Parts: sequence; C-alpha cells; structure tokens
Amino acid sequence: MATAQPVLLVEDNPDDEALALRALKKNNIASEVVVARDGAEALDYLFGTGRFAGRDTRRPPPVVLLDLKMPNIDGLEVLRRLRADPRTHTQPVVILTTSNEYRDLQTGYALHANSYIRKPVDFNEFTEAIREVAHYWLTLNEPPPAHRVT
Repeated sequence: MATAQPVLLVEDNPDDEALALRALKKNNIASEVVVARDGAEALDYLFGTGRFAGRDTRRPPPVVLLDLKMPNIDGLEVLRRLRADPRTHTQPVVILTTSNEYRDLQTGYALHANSYIRKPVDFNEFTEAIREVAHYWLTLNEPPPAHRVT
C-alpha cells in the first residue's frame, strides 16, 4: 500500500507523531509522510507558502490526518480555511484526535470533515485504526477530480 503523494500528518504532540509514524511504517503505508507540527505549518504546506513556498500545490496529499488541539492555529480553523478556499475545498481530511468533546465532533462535521476518529490509547488498537484509515483513503477511495494526477 503506497501512494505517490505524501500523506500530511498534522500533529503537535511528539509522542502522538511518533506513534502515528510508527503505525504507518508498521503497516507499510505511504511512501512518505509530511509532518506539520501546528495548523500554520499545515496551511503553509497545503497552500505552498512559508517554508513550503514553491511546492506544487496541484498535487495535494491523498489525505490529511488532522489533530484538533494545537497551538497557533487549531485543527478546526485549518479545516475551516481549507473548505473556504476553492483550491482545497475537496481536500480529504480525517480528524484524528484525542478530543471526546461533542462540540468538536459536531463542528468537525459541520466543516465537512470526511471522517472523525478518536485516537485509541492502546498501541495495537491505534495501529489497526491507522491501517484501516490508510487502506480506505489510499487504496479504496476514489479521490476528488482535482486530486487526480493525469
């Protein structure tokens, strides 16, 4: 299971980042993962600004794995900005969070998140959740037309 475009993991917690990367690697998922450690960095990557200036934004990630509780710009604001911009309004986004707040779930879906997954605490459960998410988004899912590489 590999993809030509890197998956974007937006995660500010180093332990959760390491866990997600380990789970992806253990499942042989994605040829590359780009990590953004806050919402501002994620937006820079997706829009080709800041340290990602010059990145070919016509080749978006097949999926963004988005944490919610982050410094600077939180995950819900990242999602709000993605959905408001015609270049990224169809970007597949999976919220991957420890938040169990109903308001976060409700707002995430109101902002058209494609999925909302609470991070399992157990490593094996987390690894399985990552495997299933990646299998769906990188193998089974047909990407939006704007994401197709011709």
